[in-house]
Amino acid sequence: MEEALGQVPGFMEPLAEPASDHSWGLFRDLVLGETELSAREKALVGLSAAAVTKCPYCTYFHKEEARLTDVTEEEIEETITVASNTQYFSTILHGNEYDHDEFVAETDEIVEYVSEQEEAAADD
Repeated sequence: MEEALGQVPGFMEPLAEPASDHSWGLFRDLVLGETELSAREKALVGLSAAAVTKCPYCTYFHKEEARLTDVTEEEIEETITVASNTQYFSTILHGNEYDHDEFVAETDEIVEYVSEQEEAAADD
């Protein structure tokens, strides 16, 4: 941990064993490791989750992580706005107990329509 981060962060110290090893492993492998997502993409995903969960610690961390990957301030703002949009509609869907099967069917129809429109535009 110290080699990768330059220190052992204080927030890792109160984790009981074996949670500390597992927690560091998850962080190291998912956030710092080479995965299907780029470091930039992972920073934006982390920022989205942090903003929606309203965690000031994670929000600060993931904003700084994003800046390390050359994410612009405008992209940070847009990421947070997209995250809030998702949370907004999730609240509407859950609060109104919208039928999940109907939602899936409508989404599938929308995806099919948009795909057909994109194919038609590409053919023009």
